[in-house]
Amino acid sequence: MPGALLFSSKLDDPVAWSAALKVAMPELEIRVSPELGPPADIETALVWKAPPGELAALPNLKLITNLGAGVDPILADPTIPSHIPVARLGDEVMAQMMAQFVTMCVLRHYRDLVRYKRQQRNRRWHYELPIASYDCRVGVMGIGLLGGAAARMLSGIGFPVAGWGRSPRSIDGVETYHGREGLAPFLARTDILVCLLPLTRETRHIVGRDVLYGLPRGAKLVNCGRGGTVDEAALLAALRDGQIAEATIDVFEEEPLPPESPFWGMEQVLVLPHIASIAVPEIAARDVVANIRRLRAGQPLLNIVDRARGY
Repeated sequence: MPGALLFSSKLDDPVAWSAALKVAMPELEIRVSPELGPPADIETALVWKAPPGELAALPNLKLITNLGAGVDPILADPTIPSHIPVARLGDEVMAQMMAQFVTMCVLRHYRDLVRYKRQQRNRRWHYELPIASYDCRVGVMGIGLLGGAAARMLSGIGFPVAGWGRSPRSIDGVETYHGREGLAPFLARTDILVCLLPLTRETRHIVGRDVLYGLPRGAKLVNCGRGGTVDEAALLAALRDGQIAEATIDVFEEEPLPPESPFWGMEQVLVLPHIASIAVPEIAARDVVANIRRLRAGQPLLNIVDRARGY
């Protein structure tokens, strides 16, 4: 009977994950790519950007768990049979880590630290009166588990926060908008835009010229969601024009970011290597194992992706 789990990721630590999985389920057999062993033995897979064709070669695969919240790499792989359920990781620790990171980025822009770094380089001592946090309006695009946690944390430290999503949501202390009709008023009241959207057919390049120029002039942008949700050519143009004053970008359409990318040389842009939040093995392994047990017991699985919606 198949029962092994395949771990396939060039980013995550297989030793740490194997140890955490064994604590949660000592009897689980774990195989680390590219050492698959007999493919028919593999029942589940825990992956981040598995090589194309690797999962398709597993005849008894019954569940794929993505090592993170963004499942677009799996859904974009045409070699993976569509009948195999895909689960995504998204626990409270991951959400808290994202919220902390987003809050740090927003505070950096709110307190004009880019200005002071420039002054330091020029050996200039000059004080600018800061504005109160209640005069700095933050907008979060994408208010699911991660975005909702970020919105609540930002609201809790004194920012007027609004959230925008595809469908209606309610978050205490956060003004919410949804759908196409809610996008323009959401943007008009946003001084710092935080992008935490999943990447789907509907959200690819959603943050393009119209969205960027729907913000007040001089707005600032933080993208910690998916690189493909932002039209990078439009963002570059808006940064050069001054419509977007500053940006913190943790995710890009092509990763690693190519050396020739103009973003590297832009003083008003902070380039980060996709570090905002991760699945912590000691915590997330429990959810992975819970789903394996549910699979074997014939019970409904948790955190399953709706392939039609893309998340």
